[in-house]
Amino acid sequence: MGGGGFSMEPDNPALDLYVLAQTRKRMPAVCFLATASGDADGYIQKFYAAFKVHRCRPTHVPLFRRTPDLKQVLLTQDVIYVGGGNTKSMLAVWREWDMPRLLRRAWGMGIVLTGISAGAICWFKNGVTDSAAVGLTGLPCLGFLPGTCCPHFDGESERRPALHRLVAAGKVLKALALDDGAAAHFVGRTLTRIVSSRAHARGYEVRRTGTRAVEMALPTVSLRANGKSARRL
Repeated sequence: MGGGGFSMEPDNPALDLYVLAQTRKRMPAVCFLATASGDADGYIQKFYAAFKVHRCRPTHVPLFRRTPDLKQVLLTQDVIYVGGGNTKSMLAVWREWDMPRLLRRAWGMGIVLTGISAGAICWFKNGVTDSAAVGLTGLPCLGFLPGTCCPHFDGESERRPALHRLVAAGKVLKALALDDGAAAHFVGRTLTRIVSSRAHARGYEVRRTGTRAVEMALPTVSLRANGKSARRL
């Protein structure tokens, strides 16, 4: 998710319901990882408040307090949902806890992996991040998915021009950019569709042509509040 979900759209659960529907379970187990926010209490409380009203079994895994048996918890979930925050710091902590290996194993088992912002770009080979105060830069990520991802494409004023500069300069060869309210649905390593919870939210492919960056809007499926498809944009 480039943006959206329970933390940004508390009154519009379309994206979160879409994620739950991908499990094809009546009461899926959903685990929240708030590592990128330093396991912020308020963020975790928002997660529980949002998901307790849905047909699911929410839980979370802390990495900054007493941490449970990660293998036992993570590999028994139906959804692993990663929150936003500082991507670089999150990945560093994850490596200390051997999380990349466990998450890759979860992915291979068919557990749905999802997230917003940091929780979206982390799955790609590279992400565009503001983890450091020097501005938007490219960051090597987990590499489960190919290419580069940029969230908040329409939600933060510097995202679009910064991504265009990175692509035009050849620092990013090609990127998938997601507006707030837009999400990319991959099956394996294949992008199958872009879905959106907002009327004008889209996904884009941004690539270099000559010495400039060119963006192309991708076909997008608009979701109703119940998470089901409504229409194509």
